[in-house]
Amino acid sequence: MRTQVAIIGAGPSGLLLGQLLHKAGIDNIIIERQSPDYVLGRIRAGILEQTTVDMLREAGVGPRMDAEGVVHHSIELVFSGVRHAIDVHGLTNGKVVTAYGQTEVTRDLMDARSAAGLTTVYQAADVSVHDFDSEHPKVRYQKDGQNFELECDFIAGCDGFHGICRASVPDGAITEYEKVYPFGWLGVLADVPPVSPHAIVYGNSERGFSLCSMRSLTRSRYYVQCPLTDKAEDWSDQRFWDELRSRLDPDLAERIVTGPTLEKSIAPLRSFVAEPMRFGRMFLAGDAAHIVPPTGAKGLNLAASDVKYLSSAFIEFYAEKSAAGIDTYSQRALARIWKAERFSWWLTTLMHKFPDTGAFGQRMQEAELEYLVNSTAASTVVAENYVGLPLNLGR
Repeated sequence: MRTQVAIIGAGPSGLLLGQLLHKAGIDNIIIERQSPDYVLGRIRAGILEQTTVDMLREAGVGPRMDAEGVVHHSIELVFSGVRHAIDVHGLTNGKVVTAYGQTEVTRDLMDARSAAGLTTVYQAADVSVHDFDSEHPKVRYQKDGQNFELECDFIAGCDGFHGICRASVPDGAITEYEKVYPFGWLGVLADVPPVSPHAIVYGNSERGFSLCSMRSLTRSRYYVQCPLTDKAEDWSDQRFWDELRSRLDPDLAERIVTGPTLEKSIAPLRSFVAEPMRFGRMFLAGDAAHIVPPTGAKGLNLAASDVKYLSSAFIEFYAEKSAAGIDTYSQRALARIWKAERFSWWLTTLMHKFPDTGAFGQRMQEAELEYLVNSTAASTVVAENYVGLPLNLGR
């Protein structure tokens, strides 16, 4: 078999890349080791920056998002038992975010790919990438007991943090930067109305971090900071709701609507970046190249900006016979990645209780938060990072 671009991974970054390339007339095949149901079963974030929303519309998968997504103009911060709103819309000259679950984004992209008759190989075993340092890269895999080889012009590694593409890079050709945080997030998904009309409520308390996130007008995602030694089964629904209430202001705690949890899990937090993101004719995108703590709602949005840079580079290569976009892909993507990593790291540090926080550290966090919500300049910095920095960032 042969294609122009072989995409490894059928998550949102791989599917979005495939859809944008298809719209530009560039042939692509997606190779995915899991089943479609497994991919759709991954519970992930759902706050979309304006640039991500624009890309989904460009890809032709915007109608359901526009109909069902909820546009938000503000975020709220809770500390010292008091809630404060930051007018994101007003501080960024009208920019907003949209609450629309990553699962729904993935479903829309899957449906569009299927309707267009494009090839996606699910449940591919023993996937491997070869000769990406030459002009004739290849992807090999097994399917239904048979061996296949896919020849291509380029390989796009959209296969996540544990994927095979980054792992196939030769020793010494890549530098990895990582910070692992000493706590996790216990998250629950429930079909209950959100506690606040705003997309996200961040809570800082002496008991630790909390977050209230809207998925839709009838579905909510809630989190509390917990030790990494905890197990999800240790937390009954009642224990979770009680703990969440204890970390919010009294009015918000009173308004929480509880219900059976659809999903409950504990996620570790880490910051991770791999440099560079290009190796000959293989390119990394999304979680294959970087991870951010979910505090800043940047994971899916960073993957989308990678895809924008990469799809534009491929389109330029085939339409104009120019390698300029390909040659600068890594530099352009990393310029935005590191700024999003900074915001996510800063917000995580500000809102969480660390082992060495202590009483002094708690008061320092509260003092910084007090300054933040009462300073237009400081609030603007938060707002412009929250809605997403521009795609044309310099290094």
